[in-house]
Amino acid sequence: MPAPAPEPAPASAPGGGRIRAWAELLRLSALFSVPGDALAGAAAVGLRPGRGTAYAVGASLCLYEAGMALNDWADREEDAVDRPHRPLPSGRIAPAAALGAAGLLTAAGLALASRAGRPALAVATALAGTVWAYDLRLKHTPAAPAVMAAARALDLVLGATATGPAPRRTAPAVPVRPAPGPVASARRGAAARTGLRVAAPAGALALHTYTVTAVSRHEARGGSTFVPLGALAATSALGTATALGALRTPGGAAALAPLLPAAAYVGTTAVPLLHAALNPSPPLTQRAVGGGIRAMIPLQAALAARAGALGTGLALLGLAPLARTLARKVSPT
Repeated sequence: MPAPAPEPAPASAPGGGRIRAWAELLRLSALFSVPGDALAGAAAVGLRPGRGTAYAVGASLCLYEAGMALNDWADREEDAVDRPHRPLPSGRIAPAAALGAAGLLTAAGLALASRAGRPALAVATALAGTVWAYDLRLKHTPAAPAVMAAARALDLVLGATATGPAPRRTAPAVPVRPAPGPVASARRGAAARTGLRVAAPAGALALHTYTVTAVSRHEARGGSTFVPLGALAATSALGTATALGALRTPGGAAALAPLLPAAAYVGTTAVPLLHAALNPSPPLTQRAVGGGIRAMIPLQAALAARAGALGTGLALLGLAPLARTLARKVSPT
């Protein structure tokens, strides 16, 4: 996908060298939007980030980068026409190298997830399958925004699943009797409540991802006014709902902590989307997509703070200026 700002001419693109080519292929500036998924997932289930969370973050980063490399490999013929400055059509990276990187990064992501336990590995496997299905077959279908939304939701679920003590690897010496009815019912109720706590933030990330993906389908040629307007309405509503949820939560000044990242979220998305709606040219549409990717960070911060993880929320919010600075050098899209 092209950058949110006009790219250099194809003749000047190779001058950045091999490292820059891989940075462009892997969209390194977009990596800042990834760790917050797992951290927001941990906050959603009321647990402190631990070793399992770190494994989930590592797995998420690897699978995200695998998707970036696979995306360019799958789009190499289309990019040769519409985006000849990209690393593959410009000849700076061989297609086989991009495909190999996608495979290795996927394997690394699954290996890291396995260190957090079988449930985390199961979620990571579903996430990897979603990424590969999107890039290889579903990207150019009407299902594309929903598939990408599912991937982001799964990434948050991965963090929630991986956080906490790892499951025991040895069987107990004495067979465990089935739990009595009331105890089993209580456990099922606790599991249901945990699922509900994860569902809300996962749904918020999914909604945002859906809107960004829908806009990104027009970034090469522009021409859509309705889609950026719809995305503007959806993201504004999401930011407002997050802020109102904080206002309704008792707890004094601490309960207002999500207001700052919620406002940053709306501010990051609203202006570029409005510009893209008023003038649906490729450069402005690309800027809207880039803003939508960076807006993941304050949204994750707001979700973590709303769940009570104020320190996590503030730490995530601190990633936003870093992402903005690096995006000026390497496109996040």
